Amino acid sequence: MRLFGNINRLWIRLTGTTAEFPLEVRIFHSLCIIAILALAYNVPFNYLIGLPYVALISLVALIIFSGLYYRSRYKRKVKTTITVFTIVGNLLFTINFIYNSGTYGPTDLLMGLCILLVLCVVPRNQQKFWIAVNISITVTMHIIEYYYPQWIPNSYTSKENRYFDLTSAYIVVVIVVYYTVTYLRRNYDFEKRSALEKTSAIAIQNQHITQQNQELERINSEKNKLMSIIAHDLRSPLSNIQNYLELITEYELDTTERRMVEGDLLKVTRRTIDMLGKLLIWSKAQMDGVNVKLGYVNLRDSLFNTIELEKAIALKKEIILTEDIDWDIRIVADSDMLQLVIRNLISNAIKFTQAGGQISFKAKRIGGECWLIIRDNGIGMSMEKQAELFSLQAQSTFGTDNEKGVGLGLLLCKEFTELQGGHIWVESSIGEGTSFFVSMPADN
Repeated sequence: MRLFGNINRLWIRLTGTTAEFPLEVRIFHSLCIIAILALAYNVPFNYLIGLPYVALISLVALIIFSGLYYRSRYKRKVKTTITVFTIVGNLLFTINFIYNSGTYGPTDLLMGLCILLVLCVVPRNQQKFWIAVNISITVTMHIIEYYYPQWIPNSYTSKENRYFDLTSAYIVVVIVVYYTVTYLRRNYDFEKRSALEKTSAIAIQNQHITQQNQELERINSEKNKLMSIIAHDLRSPLSNIQNYLELITEYELDTTERRMVEGDLLKVTRRTIDMLGKLLIWSKAQMDGVNVKLGYVNLRDSLFNTIELEKAIALKKEIILTEDIDWDIRIVADSDMLQLVIRNLISNAIKFTQAGGQISFKAKRIGGECWLIIRDNGIGMSMEKQAELFSLQAQSTFGTDNEKGVGLGLLLCKEFTELQGGHIWVESSIGEGTSFFVSMPADN
């Protein structure tokens, strides 16, 4: 069993993994390896049974297929390599027909095998073309042999040589067909098992379609997440910076007022750059898969700048943001993810609170947890809307100042909170405001 395991690992290394190549390309690599092994056997075999020209053709084919395998497997030039492989294969079998006794030899059997292998690796839209080429070559060679038999001489020196050649060709064909069919079936069974695991609640007849839809939904979701973060985290602070610059440009300010505005502008710019840097770091990690770095996080170090930035954004809408926080609490979290969650929740509260409203942010320790609470006196929401709030089904809505969201901010908050081992929930009533609760493990 250990030997078979080593052989299987070696074969995967030679043909490529599922992450590197699709099934058709891995089959192509397998066929190249089998062809190389078969030709390496055919070169001395044909020479020993008195077929030196066939041995020479086999040697040339061995060199060509070795080059094609290297070009596809290691240079990753797959499409052109498969095309060259198909052309060269048909050409070599044509030459082999002439120098290996025509219909008296094994070439017809090998031509049938050739088209089977070609159909396994060429794109679907080329299959009919290559079938037509294969049939045309075979029929043409048969016609030539029928009308001009002297062009295709009998190259066998004895009856025994022909017997061994046909037997050998038959064995090679059976082995290649067996390997190809079992390889396809094994991969089919693997794909089928994967689909059943991922879509156990879906009817069997819809498994393949469902798997594709889930993959498309995942890709779309990842794209929307990135766009959502940019929309949530950069639009407001950049707009705030723009307003400061417009204020300096359009109004005559005395020295004290100008210094005050410039100080505020510098503060907002620094915090925005800091936030942008963290966002870019997170975005890079998101493109490669989310990487959670949990550790002991001090609330002051992690959230102070975020709260100050959100205060400035809230004031722009004439909303008062207050905090009641024990800044010395330490929790188990990913600092960048925690900032993103709290920033999104406060931005959401600002969005749905009218001018003149109030938002409070509290952090308190309850048992072994730290509860982070964002409470506003905004427009609130219905129970129906709360039920779909943390899902992809959440609809984009407009805020009290016609702010436009993309409907994914709270889904991001839920995912990131749970990735850190926390929990998030909401309490809300229409016209009475909304409270978001984030519980995180606290340092003992």
